[in-house]
Amino acid sequence: MAARGGDVMTSPATGPGRLSLPALAGVDARLRPAVDPAALGVGIVHLGIGAFHRAHQAVYTEDAVAAAGGDWGICGVTQRSRTVVDQLGPQDGLYTVLAHDAAGSEARVVGSVRDLVFAAEDPDGLRDRLATPATRVVTLTVTEKGYRHDPATGRLRRSDPDVAADLEGHAAGLAPRTVVGQLVAGLAARRAVDAGPLTLLSCDNLPANGAVLRGLVADFCDALPGGDGLRAWVEESVRFPSSMVDRIVPATTAADRAEAQQLLGLRDEGVVVTEPFRQWVVEDDFAAGRPAWERAGAVLTDDVAPFEAMKLRLLNGSHSTLAYLGLLAGHEHVADAVADEGIAALVARLMAHDVEPTLAVPAGFDVARYQRDLLDRFANPALHHRTAQIAMDGSQKLPQRLLGTIADALAAGREPRAACLGVAAWMRVVAAGRSEAGVPLPLDDPLAARLHEVTAGAGSPVAVVEALLGVGEVFGTGLPADDRFRALVAEALEALTRDGVAGAVRETVAG
Repeated sequence: MAARGGDVMTSPATGPGRLSLPALAGVDARLRPAVDPAALGVGIVHLGIGAFHRAHQAVYTEDAVAAAGGDWGICGVTQRSRTVVDQLGPQDGLYTVLAHDAAGSEARVVGSVRDLVFAAEDPDGLRDRLATPATRVVTLTVTEKGYRHDPATGRLRRSDPDVAADLEGHAAGLAPRTVVGQLVAGLAARRAVDAGPLTLLSCDNLPANGAVLRGLVADFCDALPGGDGLRAWVEESVRFPSSMVDRIVPATTAADRAEAQQLLGLRDEGVVVTEPFRQWVVEDDFAAGRPAWERAGAVLTDDVAPFEAMKLRLLNGSHSTLAYLGLLAGHEHVADAVADEGIAALVARLMAHDVEPTLAVPAGFDVARYQRDLLDRFANPALHHRTAQIAMDGSQKLPQRLLGTIADALAAGREPRAACLGVAAWMRVVAAGRSEAGVPLPLDDPLAARLHEVTAGAGSPVAVVEALLGVGEVFGTGLPADDRFRALVAEALEALTRDGVAGAVRETVAG
């Protein structure tokens, strides 16, 4: 059950107590977990237990267990730091989800996370969790860059230093550094003890994310001496369904933590913030069972692709375009950017004119209503979703968010000017490094050094376009060879440089 702020009385505070299993008895019953966390065994390992997973899949899983039972507790694995372990460990894995909208805040404590592992400190613990028969599903939200692949080709980036180190260290049993290396080490250990089949479920924003993950695991196995046997076992025993996830989850603020404390009467260091909307579409292809996620509102289907394309191109493509234009125009939050009438009109044009004609919309789905709802969601003033947060890792996001739309539109003989302006805005952020007001815009991207290097001597918008289109990991070879694409992006970047965001947007919308 969930409770709205203002609709409930908070439990009496007993000092600066912290959320934990023993403290749950003092929390308003309407805010407590939907299941008994202490009675929930672990059946899922999740790699990348950041805010998104805790606001999305972990909530679906708890609701599924509440509806249909099963030992589907989650062992959450953090990759880059032990922050989440420090936040949730003393709280017995419990945390609050705050859903904000104009009407107020809805809160619930979630108890589906039953164990935590920091992979860098406990690689053996991660390997053992992956190898135990009790683990039947592994889910991932490690962001696009966590796959260490070339976005343009989907292949494992064997030149990546950490991938190379994992390949070299596999036979020696050295702790892997990369997600794919961790998975392969766990699969090898699982095979060795005959622990049974397993499902690896990617929940990241990648087209055909299940197929991408399958290919990366195969690439890793193929690169190992004598890896043929492991690859054959994986092909027989491991499933890689695709999925599409949708929920906006901005960074948590001190005000959010204070609000949760007021509602719970307890301090919670693991609060996550989100919107009321949530969606999960999952390919129903599992090797050893799964939670009854459909009982929690997820869509289980034979084909995720149409839903995936709609979300990646309409929501994520618009989000990235908003982020880059918003950063340049000085808008800190997405809601601020959408409040800019010119940018809002540009995004509406992007969705309706550039993206929608490229989609295979599922029967009965109101795609026009979906677009209107997206603009309403972006405009939610309570979320405080920072444009800089969305703009991170642009080199990894552009192919699936904007470039696919552009390629399909050009192939159909149309000019996707709004989508090309989104690409140009990314290029402007990369090359200029400052907003129109002169505020520095640091480039947070795994290819940052390369992007800075290739644009260092580019003295004009056309030169910037030529330099960045040469980064094959992002753009591949097809689009850069298309003169129409080069011309549209160069025209958009020249307009941004000459007339600023307002002028470039006005010109694009008018066109």
